[in-house]
Amino acid sequence: MTEGRQLAFDLPARHAFTRDDFFITPATALALAAMDAWQDWPSGRMLLIGPAGAGKTHLAQIWAAQAQAAVIAAADLDKADLPALAATGAVVVEDAHTLPASAAPALFHLHNMLQGAGHLLITAACPPRDWPITLPDLVSRMQAMPATRLDAPGDALLTAVLVKLFADRQIAVPASLIGYLTRRMDRSLHAARLLVATLDATALAQGRPITRALAADVMGADPLDKEPGT
Repeated sequence: MTEGRQLAFDLPARHAFTRDDFFITPATALALAAMDAWQDWPSGRMLLIGPAGAGKTHLAQIWAAQAQAAVIAAADLDKADLPALAATGAVVVEDAHTLPASAAPALFHLHNMLQGAGHLLITAACPPRDWPITLPDLVSRMQAMPATRLDAPGDALLTAVLVKLFADRQIAVPASLIGYLTRRMDRSLHAARLLVATLDATALAQGRPITRALAADVMGADPLDKEPGT
């Protein structure tokens, strides 16, 4: 633990969503390639589907930077200035699986405004057939969109993400602790962010270093337990 952390200076964490911070693995490479090929999307449209914490927001931010796109949450569409959004020529709509019924017409109109005249990226945790939408014209348009998928992260990606998240908070931890965490945490990037934030806050509050014992306290595990399956 550094002297600064012993004095409990709770420095803000840096959250980076640049291309250089995106971890390329077999689970993410195809989705990243789809973002890079955005000028060839059929009718300028693409769905990015994956579970919570898989990296959809990071990829969407990478694409938004490339395309100079506006970004809006699906839940905010019914309050948005749709012509102004469409005028940007490129829009990201995030978390379409949470689209409220009141915003369904807005997504329908935004889709039509951009079709053939711009680019639209929509992120969601599940395919359109599972979204809470009943507007028939919107359902048909969403189901016709091309899609790329991000799957839940594997060990290699979780390991890289945990190392980065600790580094963002200026915390050095041993490789053995990273392995301990990846074997016991929920399999998502969201869980990784939450776990690192909780470990950091707990260490600061208790004046303790981030060790296996602290991780066990936070995760409700035995710090000396064996590998799963052994």
